[in-house]
Amino acid sequence: MQTDPTRPPAPPDAPDAPPPEGTAPGFVLARGVCRGLIDLGFAPICEFVPARGLRADVFALGPKGEIWIVECKSGLPDFRSDRKWPGYLDWCERFFFAVDGAFPAEVLPEDQGLMRADGFGAEILRSPAPRPMAAARRKAMTLKAARVGAMRLRAALDPGLSALSGV
Repeated sequence: MQTDPTRPPAPPDAPDAPPPEGTAPGFVLARGVCRGLIDLGFAPICEFVPARGLRADVFALGPKGEIWIVECKSGLPDFRSDRKWPGYLDWCERFFFAVDGAFPAEVLPEDQGLMRADGFGAEILRSPAPRPMAAARRKAMTLKAARVGAMRLRAALDPGLSALSGV
């Protein structure tokens, strides 16, 4: 997942460029998770709200319509203080924790998925059994993901729109 440290630094917009200095560890993990999910054919959205009171680090829609949620844990204190993650289980078919190489993975629930990630990519170490999702909820989440993605793209292309629409 890591690039060769003997190579000269990549331009800031190159795929192998490191995250900017001082980037929060959770953001670095989310970047790698998104890259790994894209490699698997998924369309990831960061900071997605499936329901009031929940904000998933990464929500991903798969090529066959499957829905995954990934929570990025930057360290043991981050995991131990997180009481919301069980609430995500009703909003996805597969739930994963993403951690870096230093995280003690044995503390994570064995019935949930596990990804090892860094700022450049991610790999699935453990895949959870899929949970069935009601057709109505799947449709609602798929539509919500499409709308959120479209509005975020629009806001990126028209920054003044964000102030007007609350995107």
